[in-house]
Amino acid sequence: MPPLRWAAPAALLLLAPVVPAAAATTTVVYYKPPAAWATVNIHYAADDGAWTPVPGVAMDAACTGWRKKEVGATAGLQITFTNGAGTWDNNAGRNYRTGAGTVVVNAGVVSSVDPCTNTQPTPAPTATPTQPPQTTSGEMLGGDPRKESIYFVMTARFADGDASNNRGGSQHATSGNQANNDPMFRGDFKGLIDKLDYVKGLGFSALWITPVVLNRSDYDFHGYHGWDFHRVDTRLESPGATYQDLIDKAHAKGIKIYQDVVYNHSSRWGADGLYVPKVWGARDGQWDWLYSAKTAGKTYDPLDENSAGRPYNGDLWSTEEPAGNTCRNWGTPTGQKSPEGYPLHNCQWPSPTSGMFPASLYHQCWIGNWEGEDSRSCWLADDLADFNTENATVQQYLIDVYNRYIEMGVDGFRIDTAVHIPRVTWNRRFLPAIQQKLTQKYGAAKAGDFYVFGEVAAFVHDKWNRGSVNHSAQFFTWKERKDYSADDTQAAWEQYDYENGQGTANQPTSANAFLNGNTYHAPDRSRFSGMNIIDMRMHINFGEASNAFHNGKDSDDTVNDATYNAVYVDSHDYGPNKSSVRYDGGTDAWAENMALMWTFRGIPTLYYGSEIEFQAGKRIDCGPTCPLATTGRAYYGDHVAGSVTAGDYGVVTSAGGAVATTLAKPLVKHVQRLNQIRRAVPALQMGQYSTEGVSGTIAFKRRYTSGSTDSFVLVTVSGSATFTGIPNGTYTDAVTGDVKTVSNGTLTASVNGKGNLRAYVLGSSAPGKVGSDGPYLK
Repeated sequence: MPPLRWAAPAALLLLAPVVPAAAATTTVVYYKPPAAWATVNIHYAADDGAWTPVPGVAMDAACTGWRKKEVGATAGLQITFTNGAGTWDNNAGRNYRTGAGTVVVNAGVVSSVDPCTNTQPTPAPTATPTQPPQTTSGEMLGGDPRKESIYFVMTARFADGDASNNRGGSQHATSGNQANNDPMFRGDFKGLIDKLDYVKGLGFSALWITPVVLNRSDYDFHGYHGWDFHRVDTRLESPGATYQDLIDKAHAKGIKIYQDVVYNHSSRWGADGLYVPKVWGARDGQWDWLYSAKTAGKTYDPLDENSAGRPYNGDLWSTEEPAGNTCRNWGTPTGQKSPEGYPLHNCQWPSPTSGMFPASLYHQCWIGNWEGEDSRSCWLADDLADFNTENATVQQYLIDVYNRYIEMGVDGFRIDTAVHIPRVTWNRRFLPAIQQKLTQKYGAAKAGDFYVFGEVAAFVHDKWNRGSVNHSAQFFTWKERKDYSADDTQAAWEQYDYENGQGTANQPTSANAFLNGNTYHAPDRSRFSGMNIIDMRMHINFGEASNAFHNGKDSDDTVNDATYNAVYVDSHDYGPNKSSVRYDGGTDAWAENMALMWTFRGIPTLYYGSEIEFQAGKRIDCGPTCPLATTGRAYYGDHVAGSVTAGDYGVVTSAGGAVATTLAKPLVKHVQRLNQIRRAVPALQMGQYSTEGVSGTIAFKRRYTSGSTDSFVLVTVSGSATFTGIPNGTYTDAVTGDVKTVSNGTLTASVNGKGNLRAYVLGSSAPGKVGSDGPYLK
């Protein structure tokens, strides 16, 4: 099944529920001009109509420092200001777009509180600051990605550092977000930069962030509706807080950036620079509210919304059939009506089956069988236009755009919807291109530190996804084992048929995650595809930690190297057991899950807010049919408001405000110490494991050997365990500091309490007791 990302049903077109025309209201505009302006004129257009003649209309004196002008009854305005001598304040070329009533413009910020009363004006986030030019070069931090722990944030929902780039979009009111003063685009890079010490203070050394490319749809805060893949979404950036600034400032704190990327699809409006479909539209008295008046040279910018929250779309529609149109029955009535009661027309809405998209660049069908070949060659939903990834032009477009972000210095890619592209295409085209760019920039050795992990959404408890190898996560960690046709489309079919014929019993296996007894061995990664995976089997079984542990073990021999798996309990899409709500098993269960994730093989990954059980039990996503504040994608900034300084990973030296309360929560203390312990024991980061000679429900031994490093650890979670056949020597527990001397190859570790653990480390590599006792680790 596809992830939970809302897409409007095709019958709704681009249409929100009925959008009545805004009522006309007498509007008074207040403006605080630069002190040097002797004359102040307002130049405006009411309701997207005709503009006043240049240079506009003189404004009247108001209270000290302010000018005002009553412009009459209107539902909304576009405004610029001038001194009448050639100097303009036009919001950096975008004009000020406002509603009706009292409109106040001061230093680029629009608000609605009369400045000439005793009430202090409160800025509203409707103005657009000038966007600074971007630098586009940086360097990734490097180092084995297994050393990291990952904190996953939806950037637009995490922390708001700049209210001026907040945007609610066309669904702001109907979703209920407006009533909560909670625009969908609220968090931004500035907010994330401001809270890097919070992330580091929790102990995390990597940030996975949702896609940054410019999106285009009615509800696109999540980032998965990419339209211009070359550009960063303007609703995320601010002066001094561009994407490059985030990368650089995170690196300065020792935090890696893992960028979520999408190769499978674009927005329903195509991909700028590749193909943008033209739809039928008309400004005919019925559809004027939906279609922008065409303006020569004007382009899409989601920061530039009209009074209904809709950005300019004059580039997308045409009443006359455009030259080269391939959409069938252009503009003819369908006989159906929109929710508003307006007649609908053919080619009014992007669709894979209408002929609107060229077959060379986009697939032409809907997915019918999630375990069939069509899941790799058809559309997931109408908001996810499926690239023909076997086409050379599409391939080069995607390679070029993502090379840009490698050049900026990101440290890894989380690949969205990886299962919906044939493995042979990944192995032939996209994964080699990533490595080629990395090798060109960094050299072969450092290129290997770039972490690629794919989302292969197999929501089953079993080892293989309903018996289909082509749709199972571990399948994507392997190179091809035979040659196929040179044509990529034909090769995709051949690979699908061949591997299905081989079945689950004849897939390659690996011992890369497993010890030989107590001995670490050099892993054989010669058949590694270049893509690691999100551990979907552990994720789906995380209703209980013991289930996740045993199911994870069962799959590891079919993963090329499971020590590189990204492991999480829940995410922005699903909870365990494919639950539609954020994990709500309780604090003790969370503590146990974390104890397992931070000590077992794989890279622990935590979805934002889980450290305080944020929105536990709330539906993760309902699109614009309910307020974001009621979902698992709610705004988190209120919980991290205030100041915080991290002295080291998992160490907070000072905190004030709401964030101090957050940092005192029991699971926060738990994850801080888990991060400290994991960072102190290399075997917990990169070690192979074994359960041979181990009793206990969740218990295992791990070892990592490289150069002068030899780290061997015995772990048991939430219960006691006995380890037999282990090396003799002195073992020190990283949780309590307890020391045990083994002379007969046997050690018994006693643990009381769910979420507690013991980690006995052998010999001189033992760090001793790490950190201070907390609510669970003690």
